[in-house]
Amino acid sequence: MTDKISFDNPLYVLAPLAGFTDLPFRSVVKKFGADLTVSEMISSNALAHGSEKTLKMLEKSVLEDPYSVQISASDPEIARRAIEELNKQDGIDVIDLNCGCPVPKVFGHGSGSALLDDLPRLTEILRIIKAHSNKSATTAKIRLGVTEKNHVQIAQEIEATGVDFIAVHGRTRAGKFKAPVDYDAIAEIKEAVSIPVIANGDIDSFEKAQWVLEHTKADGIMIGRGAVGAPWIFHQLKTGASDISLELKHEIIMEHYDKMIEFYGPHGVAMFRKHTHTYSKGYEGASVMRDKVNHISDMSEYRKVLDDFFGNATMADR
Repeated sequence: MTDKISFDNPLYVLAPLAGFTDLPFRSVVKKFGADLTVSEMISSNALAHGSEKTLKMLEKSVLEDPYSVQISASDPEIARRAIEELNKQDGIDVIDLNCGCPVPKVFGHGSGSALLDDLPRLTEILRIIKAHSNKSATTAKIRLGVTEKNHVQIAQEIEATGVDFIAVHGRTRAGKFKAPVDYDAIAEIKEAVSIPVIANGDIDSFEKAQWVLEHTKADGIMIGRGAVGAPWIFHQLKTGASDISLELKHEIIMEHYDKMIEFYGPHGVAMFRKHTHTYSKGYEGASVMRDKVNHISDMSEYRKVLDDFFGNATMADR
């Protein structure tokens, strides 16, 4: 285990989320309270073949320390080649194996949550990562099973490979993102293994995060969709403050926009529109502002509209 990651206090982790947890977003949540950030899921096939686009996805902010890279894998030999590529990259502390993605394209390739139906292959891949990686830690992110729950067996077999900790999304693959999260099952995993367990799934508020930690006795929490449009949830958790000021929200939103432009250049304007929509929910005049920015492509003009709106914003009456 890397000495950069401590479980003396609950560990607050940003979950990998395709299309959202890119470098700019990760740098913002890291600056404002996340203990550990994880890359978007990266294909071991793409890594093994040296894809330039994939190598770009490995880039991290200077703030991201420690930093975890999540890979998907179905073939042990391809996984080994992917690890050899990652070994050439500095600044990575953790390699995480995705054993939970329910998306049909990933599942159909035998990776993601498909591995939960083939524990010998899953554990072989994890042992290969442990044996060949020069990084400080190896981890896995799992679900409770594919169609039926066999979460305790999954967790115990993964623990036996020597991984440093696991993150548990409290649904089966069949549950996708809609079924109720089974926090009792996460608590059962915590009871059954001796390595740290991170709880994940529908943690969308400061209060919910506190409840999940108490209920599951987990060693930390991982937040993905709950941080989209509200990256300040990590600031709340770190400071123990349930309320967050409009001024701090304004600061975080502008920081995120600036990082998007810094990383993507002019294309960052179009990419930020989806974030503008989520950030402005609940604000007075949000629909007018959203309509306005949909027609702006100039970086400075877009920034001014954002700055004016969030700098003078008030919440709409509920």
